[in-house]
Amino acid sequence: MAMVASDNAPLLAEVDMGTDSSAPTVRATVVQASTIFNDTPATLDKAERLLAEASGYGSQIVVFPEAFIGGYPRGTNFGVSIANRTAKGKEDFRKYHASAIDVPGPEVDRLAAMAGKYKVYLLSRISDVLSFEVLLGGPGCFLGKHRKVVPTASERIIWGFGDGSTIPVFQTPIGKIGAAICWENKMPLLRTALYGKGIEIYCAPTADSRDVWQASMTHIALEGGCFVLSANQFCRRKDYPPPPEYVFSGIEEDLTPDSVVCAGGSVIISPSGTVLAGPNYEGEALISADLDLGEIAREKFAFDVVGHYSRPEVLSLVVRDHPATPVTYTSASVKTEGGLCITPVTIS
Repeated sequence: MAMVASDNAPLLAEVDMGTDSSAPTVRATVVQASTIFNDTPATLDKAERLLAEASGYGSQIVVFPEAFIGGYPRGTNFGVSIANRTAKGKEDFRKYHASAIDVPGPEVDRLAAMAGKYKVYLLSRISDVLSFEVLLGGPGCFLGKHRKVVPTASERIIWGFGDGSTIPVFQTPIGKIGAAICWENKMPLLRTALYGKGIEIYCAPTADSRDVWQASMTHIALEGGCFVLSANQFCRRKDYPPPPEYVFSGIEEDLTPDSVVCAGGSVIISPSGTVLAGPNYEGEALISADLDLGEIAREKFAFDVVGHYSRPEVLSLVVRDHPATPVTYTSASVKTEGGLCITPVTIS
C-alpha cells in the first residue's frame, strides 16, 4: 500500500484532535482501494488496516470510496430487463443484500471504535440494507449518516432514494465536515444545501474514474470555497468473483483477471482549485494532503456563493429537511413485531 503525499514535508507521527485554532492545518487522507466483494467482515478488517496506516502518517480525517463496505456491484445488471428478472439475478441480489449492513448495527459500532482507536474522523461509504449511505464516525462515536438522494441510472434497481433529513454538516474540532456521493455532486441545489451549512471539508466518495470527474471536483472546490476530498476504488477484474458467479455484462469476454475495471482517480483539491494530492490512476494508495483551513476565508473574500455573492431576493433555496416516510401513524405509541402492528393505529 502506497502513500502519496502532497509535498516532501515529514509526515506527522501523532494527531491531536483538539486542533489549535491558531494553526488551522488538518492532515487528510483519501483511501483508494477495492472492496473484498461478498465478504463484509474481511472488508472491515481491510478498512482497519488502511485506517491504521493512515493514522500512522498523522491523518486526522480519512475518507473511503463509494460502497467500500458492502461493495459497488460494477458491471452487473442483476438479471434485470424491462418486465423481467432472472432467477440468477434474484440470487445475486440476495448475496449482495447479505453483504449490506444495518445502521445502526454492530458493523457501525466497529467503525466508530476504529475511529476512536486511531483518533481520526472516519467517513466510510457503505451499502446498508436496501439502500445506500455515507457513515461519518468521529473519534469513538457515530456522528451520523447521509443517504444518497438519487442513485445513478441502474443503481436504482437495488438502492433507495434519500431525503432531506440526512444532508448533515458536522461541526468538529477540525472543521465542518459533510458529504455528497458520486453523481449527486452534479446536483446544484444539493451542493447549495451543503454550502448553506458552512461546509469546509467536502467529502465526495465516488465510483466515477473518468477524467471529467476531476473537472467536477475542481468546480465544487471553487464554487463552495471548500476543500474537496474525493475517494474512489481501484479495482481489477480479479477483485470480483469469477464468472459465471459474477459477470460484467457486455464486456466479460474482453477482460482478463488483471484488467482494470475501475481506475481510481482519487484526489484532494483546495478552495482555490489547486490539486493538493492525486489524482492517482496507478493502483491502491493512501493519498494525503495538509489542508490550510485559513485558505477558506481567503477564497471566500472573493466569492462566497451563500454569502456576499448570493441574491436571496432573486434566487433562494428551500430544503425540506424532515424524513419523507411512505406511512405516517398518528399514535406515537405504535409498536411493531415481525412487521405486524400489535396495537391499534390510525393512519393519517
